[in-house]
Amino acid sequence: MYLPREEGQGLVEYALIIVLVAIVVIAALTALGTSVDSVFDSITAALGG
Repeated sequence: MYLPREEGQGLVEYALIIVLVAIVVIAALTALGTSVDSVFDSITAALGG
C-alpha cells in the first residue's frame, strides 16, 4: 500500500503559524508603537548610545 508523504504539508502548517504570529507581533508593535519606541530610546540612552 502506498502512503503519501506528509512532510510538505507539515512545513506549510508551520509556515502559516509563523506568518500568523508575525502578523500579531506587527499589529501589537503598531498599536503600542510610541510606548515601545520610548522604551527602546531609554535602553539606548542607558547603554551610552
